[in-house]
Amino acid sequence: MKQTISNALMTVSACTAGAELCSIQGASGVEYLWQADPSVWPRHAPLLFPVVGKLANDRYTFQDQSYVLPQHGFGRDMSFELEAKTDAQILYRLAATDETRNCYPFEFVLHVKYELSGSRLEVQYTVSNQGHGVMPFSIGAHPGFSLSWGESDAIEDYYLEFSQPETLDTHHLGDDHLLSGETERVLTNERHLPISKDLFQRDALIFIGQQSDSITLRSHKHPNALTVSFPGFPSLGIWAKPAAPFVCIEPWYGHADTSGTDGVIMHKPGILHLAPDAMFTCGYTITVNE
Repeated sequence: MKQTISNALMTVSACTAGAELCSIQGASGVEYLWQADPSVWPRHAPLLFPVVGKLANDRYTFQDQSYVLPQHGFGRDMSFELEAKTDAQILYRLAATDETRNCYPFEFVLHVKYELSGSRLEVQYTVSNQGHGVMPFSIGAHPGFSLSWGESDAIEDYYLEFSQPETLDTHHLGDDHLLSGETERVLTNERHLPISKDLFQRDALIFIGQQSDSITLRSHKHPNALTVSFPGFPSLGIWAKPAAPFVCIEPWYGHADTSGTDGVIMHKPGILHLAPDAMFTCGYTITVNE
């Protein structure tokens, strides 16, 4: 089921399936969100919870018990409850079920809020631990943005602008989709990252400890700009299918397992630990300038 919020500058839609954004349009009518072409990448902006990236053999252990959890977890594939809806806000809720306990034995409640304010969409995640022990989890966003703001646009017309000059190495994934330990320099005291058909030939660019707290998607052909602001997020993924006309800007708390991991989720690099009855809130914003 789809819900829509709008004002004079933006129209945004999301749906209860995965609490996923499915449309972001500016006043000009330009669609900024990737429209989930099933022949290329069949998603718009999946939510990553309770892990980000892939676990070794899709497994982890907790208190000597082994559990199976797919890449990026189950949040993106769950049906959320619509808890509240106004002209400017949508609030979704997901709580632990027998299905989730089979792969993630924790009593969680996850709220996803979308709120429109002028030309800015605020996205907020709130995770609550309603169990009796410490709850390990990661959470991240995976919004895909269109690189087709006008007719006959080429991928190479677009580039990403970091808010700070960056010297960044990407952390490569191996054939098992785990962090291999290999790194490669991507930026050297630079702010601009050109998008090209071969930028993602080795899968996602994965940055850990970046200085920038926002990235702006720009085009050499259009005056429009789209900024994703993600203060506080310690890791960042940038990804697309090679040569596909979209780019994902992904702020993360957590990342894929590293090669040689012991598989114990409490030891996982980047994992968060939430105390009983505690709450964790994070968020990011998408701002459209036309």
